[in-house]
Amino acid sequence: MNILFLGIVVFLIILAAFDLVVGVSNDAVNFLNSAIGAKVARHKTIVTVAAIGVFAGAAMSNGMMDVARHGIMTPQYFSFYDVMCVFLAVMVTDVVLLDIFNTLGMPTSTTVSMVFELLGGAFAIALLQIAKGATAIDGTLLSLGDLLNTEKAISVILGIFLSVAIAFVLGTLVQWVARLVFTFTYRVNGRTTNQSGQMGGLVASSLKIGIFGGLSVTVIVWFLLINGLKSSSLMTPELKDIINQNTWLVIGGGIVLFSVQMTILSAMKLPVLKFVVLLGTFALAMAFAGNDLVNFVGVPLTGLEAYQDYTAKGNGDAKGFLMQSLMESAHTPALYLIAAGVVMVLALVFSKKAQNVVKTSVDLSRQDEGDEMFGSSGAARSLVRTTQKVATAVAALIPNRIKKWIDSRFNADEAVLPNGAAFDQIRAAVNLVLAGLLVALGTSMKLPLSTTYVTFMVAMGTSLADRAWSRESAVFRITGVLSVIGGWFLTAGAAFILCFLVTIVLHFGSFVAMFLAIALAVVLIIRSNRRFEKNNKSSETDVLFKEILRTNDKTECWKMLCKHVNYITIDNLQFVVNHYETLTTAFLLEDYRMLKHAVVQLESQRKEIKRQRRKQIIAMRRIDPVLSVEKGTWYFLTINSLAQMVYCLKRMGEPCLEHVGNNFCPIPIKYVNEFFSLRDEIVRIFNRAILSKTSSQIRDDAAKLQATLSDYRNVIIKDIQTKQLNIESMTVFLNLVQESQELVSALRHAMRGKNKFEE
Repeated sequence: MNILFLGIVVFLIILAAFDLVVGVSNDAVNFLNSAIGAKVARHKTIVTVAAIGVFAGAAMSNGMMDVARHGIMTPQYFSFYDVMCVFLAVMVTDVVLLDIFNTLGMPTSTTVSMVFELLGGAFAIALLQIAKGATAIDGTLLSLGDLLNTEKAISVILGIFLSVAIAFVLGTLVQWVARLVFTFTYRVNGRTTNQSGQMGGLVASSLKIGIFGGLSVTVIVWFLLINGLKSSSLMTPELKDIINQNTWLVIGGGIVLFSVQMTILSAMKLPVLKFVVLLGTFALAMAFAGNDLVNFVGVPLTGLEAYQDYTAKGNGDAKGFLMQSLMESAHTPALYLIAAGVVMVLALVFSKKAQNVVKTSVDLSRQDEGDEMFGSSGAARSLVRTTQKVATAVAALIPNRIKKWIDSRFNADEAVLPNGAAFDQIRAAVNLVLAGLLVALGTSMKLPLSTTYVTFMVAMGTSLADRAWSRESAVFRITGVLSVIGGWFLTAGAAFILCFLVTIVLHFGSFVAMFLAIALAVVLIIRSNRRFEKNNKSSETDVLFKEILRTNDKTECWKMLCKHVNYITIDNLQFVVNHYETLTTAFLLEDYRMLKHAVVQLESQRKEIKRQRRKQIIAMRRIDPVLSVEKGTWYFLTINSLAQMVYCLKRMGEPCLEHVGNNFCPIPIKYVNEFFSLRDEIVRIFNRAILSKTSSQIRDDAAKLQATLSDYRNVIIKDIQTKQLNIESMTVFLNLVQESQELVSALRHAMRGKNKFEE
């Protein structure tokens, strides 16, 4: 039996490595999004700085967080078997849950997931203990309050609400003030961000940048002292006392000293803002590794210590040996911490999922328009309308002169961002400095503010203050923010419920259930990674759209737009002909599963056409205005015809699905054979349209086919009136023929629009 428990402990340690990887992939957004979004340096440089911070934070931490030992449960009342059930359930649940969020590109809190998993697992064991009538040493019955420590869970929940609200509001206010001071056009590093090349005075610019840089560096250093090094062996009790007793002296002296240094460096045309952003990236990465991700090794290493205690003193009684040793604080060997740091650095450098999560945060906060990852929701639309009404009412109270001055400070059109940057360095610095300050304040006030929540909501607040959410994009951005926030709360609930259920199964299923859970975790991880690799491959159209956004040459932009429209047209025609063939075959042969699958995919394609249309409209704004007006009509004829084809398939598929699903009478074989002949002609003409560059002959042939379908439709109507046919089935068949006719008509319009657009 000891060997079986040893196998479980070994698996926990192996799973901890996966946990560290998915944890880094998820939390990389905390410290990478600002530097990457502002393009302050090459991607390798940014990742290198963050990797050094991650490794330093992990290696200098004094060990794992005691929440795994006695922060949630009271282990003196839990047996070794109970503890192993909880720990295995926590690790399996955590890896699977976080991997799902990473695959979806949704940042979530690793701390919240871990705490609620421990709470769910411990709650399951506590209920079983109470049901068995467990008693304390003095013979009194144990209650839920004796077996669990709910204070930690409550503090985390409060931290969620505090971090979400406070970070967003302060991010908006601070960035608004910063933009009033700097505007979007400012002098930095001896250069200007102004399109016309105008530069502010050297002294005034250096002084502003210097003071801003001094404040920023002071906050970051204070954040490192309070949060990044609080658990380090370098932070002795004596040093902590000195810092606490001289807080304002340290802060005030730092502001003066660093402001003078930054002003001098700015006057010497050195990259002060880049230094601030990279230093902030290092600080957040260090604090993240030292205080958040080291928690991931807490559960497996606690399991290892529990196993060692059990083998030494348990006498083989796994269900009777109580884990009193876990009531003591842990002291993690430095070797484990260094190993954890190495795993985190490797994950940060090589994880594609980390890039996916960072992309979500950067896309939601970028200054310009582009491909929106999220659609619109009713809540977002309602919120946008309400906000616009409030903003209009407030604006009416402000004098016109002040409004004009404020608007002039927020004119982003005159600014030039680095190639590929989502926002400027001022906003990147505010993101990092304010996030660090809030986390440091929360730590000093013993409020468990989530690093993920703070950094994400600060970034959303600063983007709102910068007016990055235009009327064209606000509803999509807000939908994205609401989706991410909703995912955070789902994390807590899903972690608690899933771990509760897994713990119950493991407790009653014993070793069989434990090994099945291990196998399930491995299979899910492998499948999830394969699916991510498949879905993460950038299509040629996505790459082309990014090139369109980066170029400033209107002629080159037009050429790439034509190519993009051509790709989208061909892709959609291929989708339509494939699904038309599948749908008609499934209906006439009464294959319900195939028919249902085809109908479900139509809605996804409708949304995809809508998304591509928005991207191409954005691209058309970047070409010559006269050309855009001239070609706009033909573009909309093309894209609307493609959308109409999908609607034809939806109108065709839904009645067919209902008919087959209800097992109504089939279509007579005579009509099936006649339609298959016509269907094959429709498929052939679509395939010709996909391969051909000339459309005139295809449009002529399509017109003839459309007339043939119209004649056949009249034949069916006459047969229904004169022959003894099933009205229900023939009505659905008639609709199939009619929509096929509309499909060919839409093809003609699409080919005409595409031809005129490319002329």
